Parts: sequence; structure tokens; C-alpha cells
Amino acid sequence: MGGSAAISLSLLCLGPERKVKCYNGYFVNGYVFHTEEYGHGRKTYNSGVCIKGSTSSEFEVDYYGRLEEVIELQYHSEQNRVFLFKCYWYDTTDRGIRVDPHYGLVEINSKARHRNVNDVFVFAKQCQQVYYTYTPSFRKDRSRVDWLSVLKTKPKGRNVVEEDYNEIEECDEADDNNSIEDEDENSD
Repeated sequence: MGGSAAISLSLLCLGPERKVKCYNGYFVNGYVFHTEEYGHGRKTYNSGVCIKGSTSSEFEVDYYGRLEEVIELQYHSEQNRVFLFKCYWYDTTDRGIRVDPHYGLVEINSKARHRNVNDVFVFAKQCQQVYYTYTPSFRKDRSRVDWLSVLKTKPKGRNVVEEDYNEIEECDEADDNNSIEDEDENSD
């Protein structure tokens, strides 16, 4: 192993630094993501998240959620940075998701949260962007009021965003167990 590779590996073994940076948004995979809090009241909606996954039964499952926090972990070197998304995940069982067999339209129950609430973090590079909307014909049907249609989007180029988007605030230090505390995010 080369000298620089050995040094990089030893820095990774030390674990992440105790301070993390939190952002309101992040550009990855051709998408501009914003946290739900940051995007609240704005004209565009950029906090819908989808990742591809598989279950123990070998079936592919898409997991849907809303972005709560963007977190940057640094591993004792400028080159060793990891971006994580902390998300609110929707239930992907039959009580939380339906797929129209004819049109393939995916609907999620906005009131059904994924049961494993301890598994909220994903790598930002794993994520695709989705939008959630009410199906107009179902607005009057009260039995479907909690169900949202999922619209997958295609990646776009880099967008120009507002100046306040470039401000950064560091989160509190992690506790002794290296867990990350919930903090308010600021801008990228």
C-alpha cells in the first residue's frame, strides 16, 4: 500500500471529527435538495427523497421520505468528507404505500411513518428527488385525504440559488457515543 493510501486509511480509522456542519440544502446527483423547514412557504418543493432498496425477501422497494437535515461529517482530512441526509421515512408496507397496477402511480400514506425510526440517515449520493401531491380527483374523497401521489423527477443541472444559501453554522459537538444531536440547520 502506498504511503498516502496508508495515511488516508489511518485517518478514516480515527472516525469522524466531533464537530459536524449542518446545511439547509445540498446539490447532489443533479438535484437541489432543501430541508423541509427551509422550503416551507417557498414556491418550489425540494425536500422529497427516494432511495432504492431491497428487502430480505429479495424484492426491490423504493423508500420515500422528507428531508429533515443535511449533515457533513469530516474525517480528519479535507478530502474525507461524507454528506448524510436525515429523513422522515414513510411506511413502505401495504398500510403505507400503494401502486396502481394499471398506471404504476405510487401513492404513500402521509400519516404512516416507517416503524424503524432509528434508521433515519442515508448517504446523500443514494438519493433521488421526488415530489408529493394530492391527486386532484381524490380531494373530495375523505377516505383518501392522507394519501399523496409520488412524482419522480429527472436530474437537472446546477441551479443558482440565493445568497443566504451560502451561510454555514456548525452543529453542537456529538456526545460521547458519537451520535449526532438534532439541531436547526442553516444554509449551505
